[in-house]
Amino acid sequence: MGKITGFMEFQRVDEAYEPAASRVKHYREFVLRLDDAAAKTQGARCMDCGTPFCMNGCPVNNIIPDWNDLVFRQNWKEALDTLHSTNNFPEFTGRICPAPCEAACTLNINNDPVGIKSIEHAIIDKGWEMGWVLPQPPARKTGKRVAIVGSGPAGLACAQQLARAGHDVTVLEKSDRIGGLLRYGIPDFKMEKSHIDRRIAQMQAEGVTFRPGVLVGKVEAPGVRADDARETISPEQLMREYDAVVLAGGAETPRDLPVPGRTLRGIHYAMEFLPLQNKVVAGDPVSGQIMATGKRVVVIGGGDTGSDCVGTSNRHGALSVTQFELLPQPPEEENKPLVWPYWPIRLRTSSSHEEGCERDWAVTTKAFKDDGHGNVAALIGARVQWEQDPATGQMRMREVPGSEFEIPADLVLFAMGFTGPVSSVIDAFGVAKDGRGNARASTEGAGCYATNAQKVFTAGDMRRGQSLVVWAIREGRQCARAVDEFLMGQSDLPR
Repeated sequence: MGKITGFMEFQRVDEAYEPAASRVKHYREFVLRLDDAAAKTQGARCMDCGTPFCMNGCPVNNIIPDWNDLVFRQNWKEALDTLHSTNNFPEFTGRICPAPCEAACTLNINNDPVGIKSIEHAIIDKGWEMGWVLPQPPARKTGKRVAIVGSGPAGLACAQQLARAGHDVTVLEKSDRIGGLLRYGIPDFKMEKSHIDRRIAQMQAEGVTFRPGVLVGKVEAPGVRADDARETISPEQLMREYDAVVLAGGAETPRDLPVPGRTLRGIHYAMEFLPLQNKVVAGDPVSGQIMATGKRVVVIGGGDTGSDCVGTSNRHGALSVTQFELLPQPPEEENKPLVWPYWPIRLRTSSSHEEGCERDWAVTTKAFKDDGHGNVAALIGARVQWEQDPATGQMRMREVPGSEFEIPADLVLFAMGFTGPVSSVIDAFGVAKDGRGNARASTEGAGCYATNAQKVFTAGDMRRGQSLVVWAIREGRQCARAVDEFLMGQSDLPR
């Protein structure tokens, strides 16, 4: 590596944030990228560890030690090429990936890991600024046509790879803009949508056709928006007109909480709340926007989506924000000798939490209270205790007697995750499902990513269930190779 003793000489330097008091007044990104000198120092901390567990911890298997070394040597162009060799969209992952690579970093055994995500962020942003990110149109066309249903990270990665292989690719999206949950699930303050727009322009120059506002089949799921669709296409039409079809939609069916008072006004899924703010930031007229302004907000669910609800509520000017999690509070520090190099369970405090939020764990929601006019006025909850079942070894939850409480709530947001993809889309193509309701397809061996339906493939959250952006990119790339092999008999695309 560039500096053999760098990991002993230099400490980790995290990316700086704009102060909370000012950033809650706008919806722009507020993370300040490392400058060249700081990125070089972080690259110097990468060890010559022999077995780079970071690469295995990264779902797309980024060649992390190589581009760390190249950044240390200030060879930014080659670092960008190395980064792009495994990841189509590092500007997405460099902003919103939780960085499992850093958890797997060898230095993380007894020190702070290398700032891999911040280096990735610096490489790709410099690449765009320097004009190094250019379209890569194919040298020849195959004459084969592929339809991709869904324009999230899996669909976009699959589309770009197939277009570069020479196929005519059309991406169909039910929303009015391309990007899937990147567009209408991730708040702008975490990732501005200009990053999606310039990738779309690159992919159009490479031959990809985008068709937003097109609904394939029908959508029947609570909390799933399909009202942007201007056109409907049947699966039968796609099967007639294309040589292969890839189902790359998201896991959009939200987990519900069927307790007394659930139907009161003021109780919404997170994905009814967050996309509307994205539309407002984009300059679209929005009627009936769900606002947290001046309200006592309760967010149910302690994950990333819940954090996004917290940050958006703070920017609306909520009177207070409280976040509940059903599971017990995790430890502030993981037991590294026990869990490394795997993703650890530990307390994670996001930038949104730092902007203002009361958090509580091991809380179950029992009911919602009516204000007398059909609006939610309070949440009735209780403490729970988790115990291991001696017979099965599984953790079981029980309510703590006498722990019931009530908290005022004018707006309640469900951010408890997603149970799977929209079944009606999968069923419309006659695709078999696994036990969790996802489209069934293997990721290994002959016919990987292929469903039971002839020439229909699937990738991303529609196949694996709710997951990370980086997993979606991995599956989109791998699915593209499988489709290319199906169409041409062999493929030169990387897997």
